[in-house]
Amino acid sequence: MNIFNNLVETLGSASFWINALQLILSLSLLVFVHELGHYSFARLFKMRVDKFYLFFNPKFSLVRWDPKNHKLGFFVKNPSEEKENAGEEALSSTVEPTTEPAAVEDGDKEKSTWRDTVYGLGWVPLGGYCSIAGMVDETTTAKELSAKPKSWEFRSRPAWQRLLVMIGGVLFNFLAACIIFGGMTYHYGDKYIPYENATEGMLFSPCAEKIGFRDGDIPLSADGKQLPVGNLQALLEAKQVKVLRNHKDTVAINIPEGYLLEANKEAEAEQKKDNPQLFMDYRVPMVIKSVVNGDGAAKAGLKAGDKLLSVNGVDAPDYRDFINLLAKNKNTTAVVAFERDGKVDSARVAIDDAGKIGIGVTPANEIFDVKYVDYGFFPSLSIGFKKGWNMLVDYITMFKYVFSKEGVKSLGSFGAIGSMFGGEINWYFFWFLTAYLSIILAFMNILPIPILDGGYVLFLLIEMVTGWKPSEKTMDICLRIGFYFIVLLMVFALGNDFYRFIIK
Repeated sequence: MNIFNNLVETLGSASFWINALQLILSLSLLVFVHELGHYSFARLFKMRVDKFYLFFNPKFSLVRWDPKNHKLGFFVKNPSEEKENAGEEALSSTVEPTTEPAAVEDGDKEKSTWRDTVYGLGWVPLGGYCSIAGMVDETTTAKELSAKPKSWEFRSRPAWQRLLVMIGGVLFNFLAACIIFGGMTYHYGDKYIPYENATEGMLFSPCAEKIGFRDGDIPLSADGKQLPVGNLQALLEAKQVKVLRNHKDTVAINIPEGYLLEANKEAEAEQKKDNPQLFMDYRVPMVIKSVVNGDGAAKAGLKAGDKLLSVNGVDAPDYRDFINLLAKNKNTTAVVAFERDGKVDSARVAIDDAGKIGIGVTPANEIFDVKYVDYGFFPSLSIGFKKGWNMLVDYITMFKYVFSKEGVKSLGSFGAIGSMFGGEINWYFFWFLTAYLSIILAFMNILPIPILDGGYVLFLLIEMVTGWKPSEKTMDICLRIGFYFIVLLMVFALGNDFYRFIIK
């Protein structure tokens, strides 16, 4: 019964549907780019592409366009092989449906063009496909190929051309990520607080404290290199991190091997809490920005610019510490120590029943020195490619943990990916995640697993080196094996999602 209630609660939440819509939009864009990569290289080498579809279309298509026969259809049934030449009636009676493109004769009399392709939009938003003539893939079996290869078919082309067609999707996904990062850099620029400017140091989670970090530490370097702001993975993957402690001592902290997984596990647990604690975050003092007339702070004589230090003698170096102390002392009058113009003083402040004293809080970017950097168009592209490459390297480095016990538990599917959007619309974060997912899609597709691009690439490399070319029947068998492997992997990942988001 609890599982059913959890399911109903999840499906009934606005954040679930916001995440789902953002996930569909993001993946639709990335799948389109991926298939466009295959299509572009196929057309570059004059191969015929039979179909180009966004989303899958079992039974019928939402939109189907056959430019060669000048036919556009909406809600069109998929024509069977026997009915292709005769045509097929659409579900919508107002628009004439498309048909499959007519066969192209071999030879130079008729060449393959973009008009030979049927373009469509399916109704199952889980991917898409680009069906290239003469290629054994998820849309075409060996039995469906003609006995005699045609000159414009995939199988008739040199191995190096087929190789470029197969890596086209991965290449386009990587380029898309770099372009997105470049666009974000050009539009938003860079705005960040350098670690050395965080005068109060950083706050660390219990997981970080277990290996030697202390609140107030300022990160200096990871394995001898300056630690980029925001690149937590560089810290977690390092062997040794140096920090400045108490503004005077340099301390070396050794990072245990495989520590990244433990930190990720803690992060997942923290996300379920009302006030999740990050592995490392800026420690921001409580500095008054404004005072509400008539409330406790104003009556006690506190002013804008005062830095609040403690409550009843308990130190509060971070604004979150101060808020928690107020909550513990609500409905009382507490002694609050504060710093004004370099001098420390105290005052008795009335705390209301909500744990408030009537002040506005100064944000971190108004307390610490923020670094602003704007970039031109070409420098933004350069930075975009650098960010894309670094993210790919980081993901490859992290991928080795998938084969560990904790890594298997952390595997997720659409639920895990969708939850990354945070349940709200934030365009900066949407584009960042889209670029990140594009990197993941590129890497996962190049893995040497049959049915993925990497499986084809592996066979093509063997052919180029040894001269041995697998038969269509061999490819058919390998694709079936790869298909079942991917299905099992997806079922396992979906099971993890169900357990993580519904049962737990």
